[in-house]
Amino acid sequence: MAPKKSILLFCGGGPAPGINAVISTVAKIFLKDGYRVLGLHEGFKGIFSEEPQIKEFDFAHADRIFSRGGSTLIMSRFKPKDEKINTKLFSDNNVKLLVSIGGDDTASTANRITGYLTKENIFISNIHVPKTIDNDLPLPDRNPTFGFHSAKDEGVRIGNTTYEDARTSQNWFVMSTMGRSAGHLAFGIATSCHFPMVVIPEMFNNTAITFDKVVRLIISSIVKRKIENINYGVALVSEGVFHIMPDSELDHCGINFTYDDHGHPELGNVSKSHIFNMLVQSKLKELGINIKSRPVELGYELRCCRPIGFDLTLCTLLGLGVKKLFDQGISGCIVTANSRGEVTPLFLEDIQGEDGKIAPRLVNIDSEFAKLFFQNMHYIQESDYEAAKAYLPDPERYDFNKILSEQ
Repeated sequence: MAPKKSILLFCGGGPAPGINAVISTVAKIFLKDGYRVLGLHEGFKGIFSEEPQIKEFDFAHADRIFSRGGSTLIMSRFKPKDEKINTKLFSDNNVKLLVSIGGDDTASTANRITGYLTKENIFISNIHVPKTIDNDLPLPDRNPTFGFHSAKDEGVRIGNTTYEDARTSQNWFVMSTMGRSAGHLAFGIATSCHFPMVVIPEMFNNTAITFDKVVRLIISSIVKRKIENINYGVALVSEGVFHIMPDSELDHCGINFTYDDHGHPELGNVSKSHIFNMLVQSKLKELGINIKSRPVELGYELRCCRPIGFDLTLCTLLGLGVKKLFDQGISGCIVTANSRGEVTPLFLEDIQGEDGKIAPRLVNIDSEFAKLFFQNMHYIQESDYEAAKAYLPDPERYDFNKILSEQ
């Protein structure tokens, strides 16, 4: 007699608020339909392990985790190379559906795994739930990835507290936040907190990025406020600026980076805010400007916070959408939901370029929203040159627009 049909869930990459809401929803809806629901610890590592760690869900556990932060399933950034798939995991448990939760790397690897299983006469569907606090997956209608709004909300809470400290203490903070390829998180936090300066990678579309330019942008804001007798503020820099830095900049910045399996600098091992704050302090000292600044790093504390209502609703819809697409016989896709609550499949080939890679969704700095926000920031422009000469020997070098157009 064949074992009871089941589904298998796993999470890849790093945490994002709402993972448990997705797992909970998927578990409940499939349990209701008579399936066993199995959760696989350690992501892809579990699929290639001879002794995978499996969590079998019942309603009580699924119900308990729904609104919690973090993930009830242990996550891993393991990326398979030449390891052998544990096909018994799927055949012995009569797995009918593989549900992956993660980014585009997780989605494409899940597709390859189910393709391999098909060659081994093990036929299962796979549906991917897109997750990242970076909000850089190109979903239809620029819909957000789950976790982004909750991470932004937590960042805004910390950002507002930091800004109040700056005002109360009359000093500056140099803040950094996550965002590997795009500046959505930094931009969202900065706009919500009315920070006088934000630096995101998308701003450098007309000039090469350097540490010096980032420092000058921050000092431009400091001096502009000083001219207006405002002696405090917060400058927020997205960690994504590191990812577009020329190798020559990284090689001479005095930091010995380690790199992950995908060739990305492991920025979690260094404090970006500390680096920029020290560079800013050094430049201020050189200029003879007596301003104190302190570093604040917005990192891992954003990833496992409790999801806000927006993400709880979105994650519930995506979880229910997994069942809808599965019942329709759709496989090898990403589940998406639009603002009207309509669930549709998105296939990797629809968003991949000719090189097979998925270009990240970036902040549209030419949008009206971005332009209005940039106008609301504080920085040196041509009309400030005369007043800025009290602090800067060459104010034009700290002109916001000129910095971003230097050749």
